[in-house]
Amino acid sequence: MNIQRGGSQPSRPGPAEYFSGAVRIDPLFDAPDPARAVGASVTFEPGARTAWHTHPLGQTLIVTSGIGRAQRWDGPVEEIRPGDVVWFAPAEKHWHGASPTTAMTHIAIQEKLNGKTVDWLEHVTDAQ
Repeated sequence: MNIQRGGSQPSRPGPAEYFSGAVRIDPLFDAPDPARAVGASVTFEPGARTAWHTHPLGQTLIVTSGIGRAQRWDGPVEEIRPGDVVWFAPAEKHWHGASPTTAMTHIAIQEKLNGKTVDWLEHVTDAQ
């Protein structure tokens, strides 16, 4: 058994090459081999969002506060709220972030495939 104490891992800003706007990432866990799960709490300030990206084994988001938005490629922008659980299938191109006026926090859980959890793509345009 291993207990990871809250606050034992430092917060870090979301890198500008993968995020637009102010984003804070709080690591939660990185399960040791042979497990593959990785999780973080991610807070997006109003209007902040990820770039388009995919996950080799999919991703689950659990919205914990605020109002957010998520979109898969060629799909409508969907509003997400606390208690919502969002699943993106493996290799499904998508983005997620806060609404234009309200911050949003979610827990993101994904698995590693050959050590990789995400493939980052281009930034989401304002028109999109």
